[in-house]
Amino acid sequence: MEQKKERNRGGRPRKEATEKLKYRVAVKMMAPDYFRLLTQAHKTGVSPSEYIRECFRNGYVKERLSEEHAGYMRQLCGMANNLNQLARKANTGGFSGVRWDCKVAVARIHELISMIGI
Repeated sequence: MEQKKERNRGGRPRKEATEKLKYRVAVKMMAPDYFRLLTQAHKTGVSPSEYIRECFRNGYVKERLSEEHAGYMRQLCGMANNLNQLARKANTGGFSGVRWDCKVAVARIHELISMIGI
C-alpha cells in the first residue's frame, strides 16, 4: 500500500487554540475615558485593542521606540562596530596607535547616550 504525501498548500500556518483571539468583550466607556484610551494607544504606537490586552497581561504597556530613538540606536550599533574594529587593531598593532581614535569614539558614544536620556 502506498503512502500519500500531504501536499504543501502554502500560506500562513494555522494558529494554535491558545493563540486565537476568539473571545470578544464589550466595554462601555464615557467619552473622556474613550479618548484617553485612544490617546494612550496612539502614544505607545499600538491599537486600542492591543493596548487593553497589554494592560490586562502586564499592568502596563511598553512604549515603542520613536523614529528618533531608533536612529540613535542604529548610530550606536555602528559605533559599537567601529569600537570592535579599533580593539582588533589595538590587539595587533599596540594600543598607542589607536588611542586617539578610541577616545573620539567613546566621546561620541557618551554624547549619543546623553541625547537618548539613559
